[in-house]
Amino acid sequence: ESAMYDSIEFDMEAYKDESKVKSVSDKLLHSDKQSLLMARWRYPTLSLHGIEGAFSGAGAKTVIPAEVLGKFSLRLVPDQDPKKIEKLVTAHLESVFRELGSPNAMTVEMIHGAKAWLSSPKHPNYEAAAKAIERVYGDKPDYTREGGSIPITSFIEDATEMNVCLLPVGACDDMAHSTNEKYNKSNLINAIKVLGLYLHELGAIKGPKPSQCRCVPLTEEELMIPGAFLKGFKCKCEL
Repeated sequence: ESAMYDSIEFDMEAYKDESKVKSVSDKLLHSDKQSLLMARWRYPTLSLHGIEGAFSGAGAKTVIPAEVLGKFSLRLVPDQDPKKIEKLVTAHLESVFRELGSPNAMTVEMIHGAKAWLSSPKHPNYEAAAKAIERVYGDKPDYTREGGSIPITSFIEDATEMNVCLLPVGACDDMAHSTNEKYNKSNLINAIKVLGLYLHELGAIKGPKPSQCRCVPLTEEELMIPGAFLKGFKCKCEL
């Protein structure tokens, strides 16, 4: 997998500008592209998102709030169980809080959580998507990991037992979920082209069969069996 990062087009100096790092220290946690991208995409993270209850307006106030809420999130990776992680994090926070000897009370609540999802770009489903993207944009796509809250992905894969492919058609500067989120018209038009060609490429795929297989082609009813089509293009002897 590490070799896949070599071909990804990524300018570390431009990233410093976009993330406002240059205005602070002009130094990233990692000095090479591969380590930086792996930290952003591949490894678990702990992110602090905000504090509610404390005074945050202009000027100064000496009022001590009666209640304060802190919010943070953890990015999980494959083989990490959200329920187990919740217990471990809660136990750690409660242990540290006890050591403080504070007369106050603390509660920990997990709002939502989901297992990490990972798929292989070598699957025919991804190959079809890559061909569609290359035909529209004239360039081969990069295969990336990404930390994001999309639990429906694994739910769909588990329910259908078929391969799932995330096919992004936005831009890296869309500022998703932010106040000034945007979506370029050109990307909307190209997305329609990509989706149409992706379906076309899926229809052109012919599933490989073992050399010893003598099965006749699958019937329409057999193709409806979960996993008979996109999960591996296998024939009757392997269903």
